[in-house]
Amino acid sequence: MQTEEFLNHIDGQWLKCRGARTFDNTNPANTDDTVGRFQASTAIDAEDAVNAATAAFETWRKTPVSQRAKVLNKAADYLEANAQRFGEELSREEGKPVAQGKDEFLRAAQTFRFYATEGQTFGGETYVQDDADMMVYSQREPLGVVSVISPWNFPASIPARKIAPALITGNTIVFKPSSDAPLSGLRLVEALIEGGIPKGVINYITGRAGDVGPIITTSKSIRAISFTGSTQAGMHIHRTVHLTTRLQMELGGKNPLIVMEDADLDKAVDLAIKGGFSLTGQACTGTSRVIAIKSVKAAFTEKLVERVKGLKIGPGTQPGMDLGPLATAKQLETVLRYLEIGRAEARLLCGGERLTGEPFDKGFYVTPAVFDNVTQDMRIAREEIFGPVIAVIEAEDFADAMAKANDSEYGLSAAIATRNPRYMHAFANEIQSGTVKINRTTTGNLVNAPFGGMKNSSTSTFRESGRVGLEFFTQTKVVYRGL
Repeated sequence: MQTEEFLNHIDGQWLKCRGARTFDNTNPANTDDTVGRFQASTAIDAEDAVNAATAAFETWRKTPVSQRAKVLNKAADYLEANAQRFGEELSREEGKPVAQGKDEFLRAAQTFRFYATEGQTFGGETYVQDDADMMVYSQREPLGVVSVISPWNFPASIPARKIAPALITGNTIVFKPSSDAPLSGLRLVEALIEGGIPKGVINYITGRAGDVGPIITTSKSIRAISFTGSTQAGMHIHRTVHLTTRLQMELGGKNPLIVMEDADLDKAVDLAIKGGFSLTGQACTGTSRVIAIKSVKAAFTEKLVERVKGLKIGPGTQPGMDLGPLATAKQLETVLRYLEIGRAEARLLCGGERLTGEPFDKGFYVTPAVFDNVTQDMRIAREEIFGPVIAVIEAEDFADAMAKANDSEYGLSAAIATRNPRYMHAFANEIQSGTVKINRTTTGNLVNAPFGGMKNSSTSTFRESGRVGLEFFTQTKVVYRGL
């Protein structure tokens, strides 16, 4: 079967890149399966995309907000109508189960609809003052050209929550998805085109970050960058942008689940497994540390290991799988390296094996691992692994558990399992995390609620998602008008 070639979308046209080079996107469950061939764009292609977005800005910013909302709603219709097909594609290019891929596109549609509504009620304020002959008010205005740079683990829902608020507030976009999952991002652009978006408003380019990244981050025409990825990459962008370029970043995490002595242990195990092993541990909000109180740690760990050993691993396109493959060969190499580090540092209770034989030989499969006897100074307790690995850490009491939970450079998501309202209240107030979960998994967030981290998990500036997600893409102008 001939591999389909997908093109960049610049200034309303589907185009091959200037250098006439491509790269293949392969299925992590079966590397013999090529999902598609994509453009290996150059700096010139990136400049073309920035120029197209710049040229389209004045017209788009003046387009009535109701018309912009109409585009988003029609795009949502298209995503919903094709969610099953797109979910199957997402499973092939990223590895997660088809049902989760379908749900991700439905969530992207929900995000488009949310901002189509919220954007029509998002404006300025009128200020009370003493001069009867003057009116003072503010108005929200778009920034200009926005770069959207998204990762491979949620290749539809993460860019959707960046693109939708940017568009509804009147900005134009250069969108670069991860080269490891570019097709899902293309489907979002395709949906917006079906929705009637004018040329140049959304521009899509694929390729290596080293080739196109400097243009879409350091160009003086770029007024804002919304980036999700590694803390290291985020720090690099932060150091190189212009003073007038606004940044919104969602970076790494090392997210804890505290299991208190009064917790429902079966529920706590369920939270740990869903948080740590769904998406094969490849979520920035995934549970990678379980901090269990000493009196229940042994019982909790026994239950956890028993459940983990029963998880089903296989291709995401096969029904009933709990875990799919890791998304890339590079991620497999990273996880295997950390498993070796963990074996040297702590005690491996289960998992941590590279799967072989049919159907695993041509995919990137690892069994989910649980480590015990983990201490705060160990690398598996401190460094982001981004795979199906949970480190169990013992704590004496609530104060000790909180100290260990907060002893991290990251602060993205944190959870506690407890029945005690005092623990709940103290946890919510004292945990150093942007997202706080009580008897809920560390993963998952609402479309209509803010999302972002503290410490090295974020730039600690503007939150994504929810109504406040609109603020990042606008600037405030205050008007004093005499009567």
